[in-house]
Amino acid sequence: MAVLRLLSAGAAQAVCEDVIAAFQRDTGCEVEAKFGAVGAMKARMVGGEPVDVIILSAQLIQDLVSGGMVGVSSVTDIGKVGTGVAVRAGTPLPEVRTREALRGNILAASVIVCPDPATATAGKIVMKLMERLGVATQVEDRMQFFPNGYAAMNWLAASNGTLEMGITQNTEILPNKGVTLVAPLPDEFQMKTVYTAGVAVHAAQPELAREFVRRLTAAEFRPSLRAAGYEINS
Repeated sequence: MAVLRLLSAGAAQAVCEDVIAAFQRDTGCEVEAKFGAVGAMKARMVGGEPVDVIILSAQLIQDLVSGGMVGVSSVTDIGKVGTGVAVRAGTPLPEVRTREALRGNILAASVIVCPDPATATAGKIVMKLMERLGVATQVEDRMQFFPNGYAAMNWLAASNGTLEMGITQNTEILPNKGVTLVAPLPDEFQMKTVYTAGVAVHAAQPELAREFVRRLTAAEFRPSLRAAGYEINS
């Protein structure tokens, strides 16, 4: 049986899993997928891990194209993703739509969970947010970092504390029924990320890899992408 190896940003996990089920059924090809922070996924490929399809932020994909690891003609944008605030499902929704309200509720939070800024796009956005709000030092001891947004949201869903908050990309919040997307960050703090798929130059399954990317970015799949939190140019 053929095996397609996928490395992907956590922001694309839910939509990839939607494609994988039908792809395996239709092609008879098994998909081995690994999801995580973009920096960690890029490091796996650069480190020599076998990969057919890789999905990262657009800039990191371009780095791999420049390094001769991803074919330039295979590069296809999936969509743009914003960052939002989440709380455990069933708990009160804080007001976060203005600078003042967001700052006040961040300062009131008992715990703030987010992806690790060392490797994750959303983690970097969160740290920039804290700096711009002038609260970085005040909340430092209440912040908890996770390998990716999915892990952060899983922790939040299973927690039982009060005034706990998560901040990560919308596509990592919406698939988790144990958390609620309160709202996107105010526009002044948004740093939306374009996620892009590419086929490895040395892919063991190049034709299957191109078919996977085609399905993920096909017009008929756009409603699923939008439902998952992607912004797509029609």
